Order: sequence, then structure tokens, then C-alpha cells
Amino acid sequence: MNKFLVAFTLIITAVASTVTISHINTTASTTERKLPIYSVETQEKKIAITFDAAWSAEDTDELLAILKKHNAKATVYAVGDWVDKSPDAVKRFYESGHEIGNHSDSHPSFSNISREEIRQEIVNCNEKIKAITGKAPKTVRAPSGDYDNKSIEITESLDMKMIQWDVDSLDWKLLSVEEMYSRVTSKVQNGSIILFHNGVENTPEALDKILTKLEKDGYEFVTVSELIYWDSYELDHAGRQTKINKN
Repeated sequence: MNKFLVAFTLIITAVASTVTISHINTTASTTERKLPIYSVETQEKKIAITFDAAWSAEDTDELLAILKKHNAKATVYAVGDWVDKSPDAVKRFYESGHEIGNHSDSHPSFSNISREEIRQEIVNCNEKIKAITGKAPKTVRAPSGDYDNKSIEITESLDMKMIQWDVDSLDWKLLSVEEMYSRVTSKVQNGSIILFHNGVENTPEALDKILTKLEKDGYEFVTVSELIYWDSYELDHAGRQTKINKN
């Protein structure tokens, strides 16, 4: 794939990889600002590798081989349009033990569409994924990471959790392998959720190197659904999820 075409496409569609909570919270409002889950507070050395899938499936074999090499389970946040074009990739990721998450049906900006449109984006994507895997996703990632209160409320009404990330590889910027390696390994901590994309130059090579390092550091790679708490939790100002002890 032409790297300049990839760069242009990803920069346009993945703007929120640089969006931060502090930026989102600058809007003056008396309404409590809702947050998705960015990471998890845990004493266990567990982290979640995630891929946003919207453009290509050409590196599916390579990614699956790397994940298998490191005994890593990942979560693939699939756009419905990508599912339509790459059903075999969805099936292969799922049958290899990886989780398929919901990344909307057509990748619109959730903050710019209505509640009903958000609901349909999530439901339509769920139906496409379930038709292939037999299982509907449990988690949603907002397109470009662009969420607001209404999109989180709709997600919760569907008994799903909205997921962000606390470590961004910035692979969509076509960083070098060394740049991604340094960026990710310097930021990872227990309970981190790491963002990658499939179909992007340098991501497979960087992923292999990153997982080699983190594996040596004692980390276990689990799916998002295995990492997060599903009930009795609270989120701090950074979207870090903490379990509430009811005893």
C-alpha cells in the first residue's frame, strides 16, 4: 500500500488519536461529563492490545502470527464497512481467540450525529459481526475516539461499555518501528489499553518488538473484555477504572 495514501487516509479519519481528556473537558457545562474506560487499575500485570480496523486486511496473516508467537489475545475494533469487505479477516481473528469489538458501522463522528443515528451505527455493526462470529460485541470504541455524553449513554443502554486507550502507538502517523517501540514501552503500565491499527506500514514489525519487550517484563496480553471490570467500579478523571470493594 502506498504509504502516502495511507498517511493521508489515516490522518483524516483518526484525528482523535491526539485527543486528550483534558481537551474534551474544557467545554463549560453544568452537566456531568461522562467518560469511557481508558485503562484499568490493577495489581496484575495484564494489558490489552487493540487494533482499530477500517482500511485494509492485507496484514491479517502477519498480525495473527505475531500474536500467536507471543501468546497474546487482542481486541479488534471493526468498522461495519470493513466487516463487509473483510469477513474472512473477522472470522480468522475471532477463531484464533481474539475479541471483535464494535467501531461503528460507517465511522461517523458520534458527537455530530443524533442519538438514534448513534444507536443504529452500533446496532448495525453488532449485527454484521454477530452474523460472522455468532457473538455480538460487548464493547464499543467511538470512531476517531470522538465521544460525548449521548454516545456513552446510548452505549450503556445497549449493555455495552465504551472503550478508549491510555497508550497510543501513533502508528497511523507512519512512525518508525523504533519510534513506536519507544513510545509504547515507555508508557505501558498494569491495566493499559494500547491502540494500534491494522493495515498500516511498520505496525507488524513494531508490534513484534513491543510484545517481545513487554513479555520479558512479565505482562500478560488479554482482551479488553477480560481486562475491564463489568460492575462495581468507578472512573477517575483520567478514565481509569477502579474496582469498588463492597465488603
